[in-house]
Parts: sequence; structure tokens; C-alpha cells
Amino acid sequence: MSDDEASAHEGAPDADAARARARRRTITRRAAIAGGLTVLGLGGGALLYRQLRRSAGPEGAYVPLAPIVPGALASPRPLSPAAEPPGRETTLAVWAHADDDIIFANPALAGALRQGSTIRAVYVTAGDGGRGLEYAEQREAGLRAAYDRMRDSAGPWETHTIDLLSGARVTRFVPSDDARLSITMLRLPDGNLDATGFAATGNAGLTQLINGATPRLSPIDGAPAYDLSMLLETIAELADASGAQKVATNIPHASAYARGDHPDHSCVGSLVRAVVPKVGIPVDAVSYFVGYPSQHEPVNIEGATLDAKVGIYETYAAHDPVVTCADASACLAQPGFGQWLRRSYPKKDDELRME
Repeated sequence: MSDDEASAHEGAPDADAARARARRRTITRRAAIAGGLTVLGLGGGALLYRQLRRSAGPEGAYVPLAPIVPGALASPRPLSPAAEPPGRETTLAVWAHADDDIIFANPALAGALRQGSTIRAVYVTAGDGGRGLEYAEQREAGLRAAYDRMRDSAGPWETHTIDLLSGARVTRFVPSDDARLSITMLRLPDGNLDATGFAATGNAGLTQLINGATPRLSPIDGAPAYDLSMLLETIAELADASGAQKVATNIPHASAYARGDHPDHSCVGSLVRAVVPKVGIPVDAVSYFVGYPSQHEPVNIEGATLDAKVGIYETYAAHDPVVTCADASACLAQPGFGQWLRRSYPKKDDELRME
């Protein structure tokens, strides 16, 4: 120790006790963090854990994204193997991860289901965080449970593997008692908060695919790899197959509301915005939901509406070991998630503040 520390030690036995207590607290904190990292795993899990411990929610890296220009689509378009029965006021909901809708687009989607509308949900990445298919499937189970709560039913779900005309192979879940809802998973690898992907999936994600840094991106379930044109065609095919009149999705990359958002959110919003005009869905029929940056906006969900939204999220989180919370209060206390759950900000195309 330094001379100053030695002098203080000799003259202040109480200081010794205070330092000992501080050391014990530090050791306890370090042990808790180490234990948390062991539970969450290495790589992306550790990064997310550190982000969740911050007083504010996580923020993603803002990485330049190349313009997305879809090729010409066939007209008239052939009937897809993914075609679904027409529904009333059908919304195609396309998201980066299997909780984006629950966190950012509720109460709108839950309200639509209660009113009898049809939801065709598509999730582009597995949201795997570099942790593999087993973790992605836990998130998918949470998603189904959350939608069961939203539709007030717990009937069994059917699982279908569909080979699309685009060349993609997707997994679709449909409640056996409710044909107006479907969940379709592409299971592309998670791109990480810093847009560099994860070592377990080749450090590649949607950002690298769109920017041309990787020519093909392989789903984590072994389905055929996608190049960018196949991904665009897949989104277009699923949009056609849904018969949607409306679309809900993430905020696109060029919007001012994308600053600090997860890069995967920005990529999916940009992909959807590029495809929608090609499949005949009016631009003003698309709602883009603000992601992480919504935490900086005023609270606009309170009371019974907030209680319902948190209950849906808690149901999902019970299946996701990274974000699971014991009760509604614990869910709302999570940095980031608590702020997002208290907010939901849809934007039309002319409100995106494109840069």
C-alpha cells in the first residue's frame, strides 16, 4: 500500500472495517456477475447481460447499410406453398426477433386479435445470440405462449416445414383452434448488438448480407442458405401468401428513429420497406414500430393497458432464460425492457424522418 494508505490505516481502525465491508461487497458483486455470465453463456449472452445491468436500456451500433433494391417480381405471382386462408383485416407482421412484437408493437397486435383480426407473423432471425437452436426454440415456445395469452386460448399448435418457391425452407406454427394466426420462422443468425454477428454463426448476420460482406447466410436450423435476392423474394412470397391488407414491422435503417436500435431491427425494417411496394401493399398501410430508442420518448402506456402488456411479456419471458422475470414488477424493473413496455410508437412512412 502507499504511504498515505499506511498512515490512514494506523490512525483509523474504523476505516479498516469499512474497507473490509467494501471488499466483501465487491467480491459479492463479482461473484454474482460471474454466476450470471455462467448462466447466460459466453459471447452474446455476456454482452446482453452487461447491457441489461445498465441503468438505461441497451443501444445497438449504427452501421452503414447499403441500399436495398429488389429485383423484378413475377406477375402474376404463382400460388405459394405458404398460402394461408384469407382472414378479416389481415396484418403481415415481420420482425427481426421473437419478442419485437410483444415489446414494441403491443397493445396494437393484442387489440387486433381481440377484435377478430388475422395476424400472419414472420420472424427473420432466430434471435439466437450465438447460443444455438435450442435457445432459439425456447424463445419460439415463449412466443407461442404469449400469443396464447393474447388470444385467450391454450390449444395445441401444429408445426409445418414449408419449402417456398423462393428456395427457402421455413418453419411455421399454427394454433390448431385458430386459423387466423400463424408464426413463420426463417431462423437466420442473430446479428448482435454491434452488427458483427457471433463466432458460433460465422460472425455474419443481416448487416453483412445486405452490405455484401457475406454472399450467403445460413439459417441455424440447417435450412438452405439465403443470398440477398432470395431473402427479398422470400419476404415478398410470404407477403403474397398472407393476403395482408396491412403490415407491421421494425423501423428501417435510414430513419432517425433507428439510431441506437438493434441492427437486426434496422435491417428487417429496411427489407420490408423495399419489398412492400413490389407486392401491391400501399405504403400508407405499413406501420413501423420504434425499437430501443422508444425509451427516450414519453411514456404512453399505463394502467390496465400496461398491466395486460406486461402480463403478455412475462408469459414470453418465462421461456427465455436470458430475460426471464419472476413477476410483473420484476419485468418492469429490467433496464430497457421496463422502459420499452411502457411505450409503443408506430410510425407511418411519412413520419419516419428519413436521413
